[in-house]
Amino acid sequence: MPLTADVAAQQVQERLRSLHRLIYDIEAERGRNEQCIESILRAEKATESKLKNLYKTGLTAAEQEERVLRAALSRIYEIRAIKNERRIQARHAGNKETIGCGALMKMLLSAAQTLPLHVGRVGERAPPLCGAIPADPGHIARPGDAVAALVRVSEKEENWILAEVVSWLPAQGKYEVDDIDEEQKNRHVLSKRRVVPLPLMRAEPRSGEAALFPKGAVVMALYPQTTCFYRAVVNRLPATAADPYEVLFEDSSYADGYSPAERVAQRYVIAIKEGKGRGT
Repeated sequence: MPLTADVAAQQVQERLRSLHRLIYDIEAERGRNEQCIESILRAEKATESKLKNLYKTGLTAAEQEERVLRAALSRIYEIRAIKNERRIQARHAGNKETIGCGALMKMLLSAAQTLPLHVGRVGERAPPLCGAIPADPGHIARPGDAVAALVRVSEKEENWILAEVVSWLPAQGKYEVDDIDEEQKNRHVLSKRRVVPLPLMRAEPRSGEAALFPKGAVVMALYPQTTCFYRAVVNRLPATAADPYEVLFEDSSYADGYSPAERVAQRYVIAIKEGKGRGT
């Protein structure tokens, strides 16, 4: 059933109200946690039994704060999903808005910065499409998902471009994708091997380093101020979830074969996929 503008607005407002309440709950839980920590710090000479009770109380408080934080994140992700669904429906209805180059670059940066953050529990492995973790072999990208797509730009040249999934054609085993650069107004039908899904979540470097590409890894990265992916080498990893990678793009015009370091958001750094064409 189509998500009308009125229904979408109502759903967003409901989640915003819920999020507002959760923010107050987070502050309350944080205050309780701070009190527990202070009690533990003051109880240096307490009996073992009392210390155990204090630690147990502190652990319970921390778990409750985590639950509230995750509930708040869930509301944020739901709002993001509702807005994305409305955008996709508007496009299918022929209301696709032409976006200038400058506005497009800002939109891509915002999309990278607001990509959901995966914060795993202790010992939990990052899921597929979190940071550097690839998609499962049977994964099918959904309409609206961002992908890197290998398209022919001339008789002898192919490029990896940033694109958006329009639909999956199961009978053909192919994707229908739109070039994200709306000025090109290009739609492509491509086999699955020519489409690489972009991450759906950012990795948290301090708790999920295994979901980041290591230094020296050869990757495909979106070249700054463009919508094309090219081969690059990871030079520095993100230090925090908000930080980009620092990469060196392959460039024969430089003596050492690499460009000066460029900063590229997690969302736009993906595993290299061998094949024909530039950027493969």
